[in-house]
Amino acid sequence: MPGLQTAAATPFLGARDFFVDTLIARLGLALAIGLLVGLERGWRERDAPAGSRTAGIRTYGLVGLVGGVFAALSQSLDSALVLAAGFLGFAAIFAWYQAREAARDETFSVTGVVAGLGVFALGALAVTGDYRAAAAGGAALAGVLASRELLHGLLRRLSWVELRSALVLAVMTAIGLPLLPDRALDPWGGFNPFEIWLFTVIVAAISYLGYIAVRVLGPSRGLLVSGIAGALVSSTAVTVAFARHAKGASNALALSGAASLAAMVSVLRVCAVVLLLKPDVILTVGVPAVAAAAVFAACGLLFVSRDRGKDPGASAVRNPFELGSLALFAVSFAVVSTISAALAGRFGGGGVIATSAVSGTFDVDVAVLSALRMADGAVGVTVVGQAVLAALAANAVVRLALATAAGPLRYSMPLAAATALALAAGGVAFWLLPAL
Repeated sequence: MPGLQTAAATPFLGARDFFVDTLIARLGLALAIGLLVGLERGWRERDAPAGSRTAGIRTYGLVGLVGGVFAALSQSLDSALVLAAGFLGFAAIFAWYQAREAARDETFSVTGVVAGLGVFALGALAVTGDYRAAAAGGAALAGVLASRELLHGLLRRLSWVELRSALVLAVMTAIGLPLLPDRALDPWGGFNPFEIWLFTVIVAAISYLGYIAVRVLGPSRGLLVSGIAGALVSSTAVTVAFARHAKGASNALALSGAASLAAMVSVLRVCAVVLLLKPDVILTVGVPAVAAAAVFAACGLLFVSRDRGKDPGASAVRNPFELGSLALFAVSFAVVSTISAALAGRFGGGGVIATSAVSGTFDVDVAVLSALRMADGAVGVTVVGQAVLAALAANAVVRLALATAAGPLRYSMPLAAATALALAAGGVAFWLLPAL
């Protein structure tokens, strides 16, 4: 067998490819996908009497395997009709049994039918298509099925305005984004409508995940949850909210700890954006940013553990998908990007760093995105990384100033210590970076 000879010739490099390219291995994956989904379905109905369910862990496992077998037969006979006939036959039989079960239980859920069809299709994909996509699809299917309570709770907690904002933004992006010109409209190359709107949507989506976390978990679930989840939306808003609450609270030190943890999340959030949009820049940003985040994390946990409190106060975060806020962000991003490009063309990298530091005092996301867009232009990757670090440092200083103005000294002083140590750690790491 040619495949076997290849695998034997290169036992280490070719073993994985040989394994996944064999029919037995792919049928095993199809079976595993069904067992994974069946595990969730069986656990949910584990208290039902034996024989009272249409499908459990064994049946779903067999469904995945049967889907793989029909796909193999279709491939062997070179006829897609075999797989189509198998899928339609299985769908009819499975839906009939599910209908009988639903009539007995007086329910109208079609989830079981869709799950069964999905397992059959993924089993077929595992044999004839990309096995990695099939495995990922099986894990995603099981995850969605297991998240019923979480998703239903999310729908109950989100308001129609919040949901409508996300839907409107999705429509605007899907329809409007392809229509925007993907070229610079200014002489400096900074104002590209397509890139500006795309980056705006990406950052808003990341913020929306944090906003959903706050809405689902609630800001009263503890300082850690409130600070970390809220910082995904706006670490500045969380810091100021905690500062105001610290005026009449007995756990000011714990609130400072939660604000430090919010600062840690803000730094890591910027790192995630850099990795997503311009991975090369992380070589400059990564070590100093992680060092600062580690200090914020250590100080935050220390403060919270020394002064535990039960009421973190309200974390005043706004829906990042509100069209007014989103439009303001996009306009600010466009203005800063254009100014950065103009200064870079005139003064080089120094102009970009200065612009990032200034704009970072108002909005770190605008500053970071504007700097990242310069990575493909006349400004080098190292200078862009320095601009990102300058924006982070400026934002941390302004965040501390706002906390000092809004809260008592017993709140702002520990936060000032954490911020100073974090900036020092980041500075030392940046200084040692060439040696590393």
